[in-house]
Amino acid sequence: MRRSDELDLARRALRGRDLVVFSNDWDGDPLSKVHIMRILSRENRILWVNSIGNRAPKANAHDVKRIFDKLGRFTEGVREVEPNIHVLSPLAIPFYGSELVRGANRQLLRLQVLRAMKKLGFQKPISWSFLPASAPVSGTLGEAFVIYHCVDEFAAFSDTNGRHIAELEARLLKRADLCITSAERLRENKARVNPRTVLVRHGTDFTHFVKACDPATTIPADIARLPKPIIGFFGLVADWVDQEAIIATARAHPEGSVVIIGKTTPDCDDSALRAEPNIHMLGRKPYADLPGYSKAFDVALMPFKVSELTLNANPLKVREYLASGLPVVSTDLPEVRKVGLCKIAKDTKDFVRKVDECLADKPGPNRERAERIFGESWDARVDEIRHHVGAALMADGKAL
Repeated sequence: MRRSDELDLARRALRGRDLVVFSNDWDGDPLSKVHIMRILSRENRILWVNSIGNRAPKANAHDVKRIFDKLGRFTEGVREVEPNIHVLSPLAIPFYGSELVRGANRQLLRLQVLRAMKKLGFQKPISWSFLPASAPVSGTLGEAFVIYHCVDEFAAFSDTNGRHIAELEARLLKRADLCITSAERLRENKARVNPRTVLVRHGTDFTHFVKACDPATTIPADIARLPKPIIGFFGLVADWVDQEAIIATARAHPEGSVVIIGKTTPDCDDSALRAEPNIHMLGRKPYADLPGYSKAFDVALMPFKVSELTLNANPLKVREYLASGLPVVSTDLPEVRKVGLCKIAKDTKDFVRKVDECLADKPGPNRERAERIFGESWDARVDEIRHHVGAALMADGKAL
């Protein structure tokens, strides 16, 4: 068989399939998982299982609201949110410390997924997990194939039981027929457990974010009136964000504005950011509006603390900034270096210096700059995924 025929057969192997996907809640901002599954749903049916969580809930307003939201979605049963994408919000007992409760949750989740599969007529699906928490269930659903798609070093998150998550992940890695990773460091780590591990980096929703370069795109009022230059960040404000770098940047430009778009996680103290007079916390905004906010930015920031978590990360926002045509200043992280289009800062002073360099050289959205990331679309990335999955299915005799 010729190489081109092998590639075509591998791609066709991931068509007309039923996929059971364990991931974050569908209703959140569209992360990498959503982009990938939206493309795959053009030729496959998907049962998206909302997260049962990697940690025990806490007695705070955020977690209580999340529990009630999940109860409300559970009563809706399986709902079709988009053509070929069906969402299940499973019920789980929120007391993760007990082995007895974990066992009950495993059976409860499995029964709920099997019932949803039966309702949709799924048989011999591919289970596709983005979360270690699915380990007790993945491989017990009559699957033809099991995929672990790892996009973070989950055991390194500060709000989880790292040892328990690592155990779950090791179990999932050993069970998986294929592991897909989004960063080279992740690939190296996971390949130690599962040699059938491949690297597929994140893509970008280019056609969406390049709207920042379009004269017809409207800049939202809450950012349009702020003093220039506008130095911006969008994403979660969490404990991995380098607040010191953001504050230093704001103080270096008292004439301008530092804008933060996104919510703060419950366990993160953002009071130091809010105390700065020219740091504007605008909160979470709809995904559809992000190109308008990006259009107002002169420079975009990617300020992460260097840790085991971030060294394994492939920040999606970097490619979204670049697709918006913006100059980007980032912490020195391996995957950002590999993109090759950002200014890399080695410390806080250098971070401020790199922002100044961007402000002095074509600040704001620039179509020519955006075009440099054009080839890294999500469609191109999904083609890579199809090839890897198809090749693995063929190797196991499950391609057709």
